[in-house]
Order: sequence, then C-alpha cells, then structure tokens
Amino acid sequence: MKRVIVSADDFGLSEEVNEAIEIAHRDGLLSTASLMVAGPAAADAVARARRLPGLHVGLHLVAIEGPSVLPHDAIPLLVGRGGQFPGNQLRLGVDYFFRPAVRRQLAAEIEAQFAAFARTGLRLDHANAHKHMHLHPTVGRMMIRTGLRYGLRAVRVPLEPPEPLIAAGTYSDSLGSAALRRWTGLLRHQARRAGLRTNDWCFGIAWSGHMTADRVAALAAHLPDGLSEIYFHPATAKNALLNRLMPTYDHQGELAALCSPGVRAGLAHGHATLANWPA
Repeated sequence: MKRVIVSADDFGLSEEVNEAIEIAHRDGLLSTASLMVAGPAAADAVARARRLPGLHVGLHLVAIEGPSVLPHDAIPLLVGRGGQFPGNQLRLGVDYFFRPAVRRQLAAEIEAQFAAFARTGLRLDHANAHKHMHLHPTVGRMMIRTGLRYGLRAVRVPLEPPEPLIAAGTYSDSLGSAALRRWTGLLRHQARRAGLRTNDWCFGIAWSGHMTADRVAALAAHLPDGLSEIYFHPATAKNALLNRLMPTYDHQGELAALCSPGVRAGLAHGHATLANWPA
C-alpha cells in the first residue's frame, strides 16, 4: 500500500512562506508543515495554523543556518551576536560531537525550541531538523530525548531511494547520495528504539527547491510501497531573506506543484493515498 504525507518546511521563515503553506493546504494537497519556532514570521505562522485545524504542524528544529530561541549570551558557543547558527556543517558537526560545552548549550537550545512550540498550544505532530541536521547522531539523540518529554510521536527519516527518481526521468545517482542513504539507518534506529514512528521513504532531497509540478507528477506515479513523505519549500514570492538563503530555489514553482491537478492525477495513477503521521 502506498501512502503519502505531503509537507512543507520552513513554516515561520517569512510571511510569503506562511501564505503559500496556507494556500497549499486550503486549495492543494498539503497536509503538514514544520514550524521554525524562532523564525521571523513564526507568530504569523502560528496564527494561520490556529485557523487551519486540519493542518498538522511539527517542529522544524534549527541547529544550523538559522535563528535560535535562546540569546547569544546563553549559548555563545552556538550562535553569533545576532542569534544565528552558522552554516558551516562540517565545523558544527565536529563541535557537536567532540566538545562537551557545545553539547550542553545545544541541549539547552533544543529544549528551548520544544518549549517554544509547546507554548503555541499547537499539537506536536512530528519533528525534523533544518537541513536534516538530525542525521547527526548528537542532534538526533537530543531531539528525540527532549521531544519525548513534549509528546513527540514521529520523526522524519530522510531516506530517498533513487529508483523512483530515475523512473521519473531526471536523476542520476551519486556516491554521496548512496552514503547519505546508509547514514539514515542510525537515525531510524534511534527513533524506533525510542518508540517513535518514522516514514519509510522521503522525497525532496535531490530536487530540493525544484519540486516542480512536472517532476512531482512523474514521481507520484512511481512511488514505492509504504509511507512516503514528499516535502516542499513553497512561497508566494521571493523576498530579501529567501533570496539570500535560497537564491536558486523555485519557491513559487513548488507552490504551483502543491496545487497542481497533474500531481493529484499522478498520485491516483500510482495508486497512492494521502496520509498523515500515524498517531
């Protein structure tokens, strides 16, 4: 049986992102969104979610290239004066693994992000991490351990099989992608050992920022059996922040895909049904 969660990341990053998520949920296939609790437009995202009771919202944990909840003075080893995590994944990965003082501050920030989500009053549907940083064993372990105390039940595992992408006609596999697929096994083990639900497959990695209607319609017709999550980065328009963080992303094209009759037809052709995270 093929089941599909259609989701969007970066809820709360900007009002353009939030508006796109509302449109895609109201008029399209989107059922799920992942909230950046310290995002510049987080309050607007929460207000929209409260008037969209059918939208399932989880935590989009930020531990790289994004805003923190705690101020710089509380976590000076993690963020700069502006309260932003750096984007150097290698350096952060080493620090999170080898530096106990950094790990203590990371644990405090992860706690603060889950607490901030709890204060919204929204039901915690799931958790994942910005740029899939929860694949790092330290981040994944802390996210799961802290999340369980806040009612966490499901975690995204970003395992993207190459065969459906190849069948859709615009993908060539690489050693890096193969290595990433193997690395997801540790996160799945961590989640299942904690009693959390996980998806079987995840799509949106190789084509990140370019999940256009034609591509997704073709992919939808070739999804594997099991529970797949297809995630998007929609926005109604570019702004200065989106241009700086994701200059090449086709945010409006991804919104169009979420509302596309062709994508809906592709899912029907592939005998896939829309789903949410299991309760």
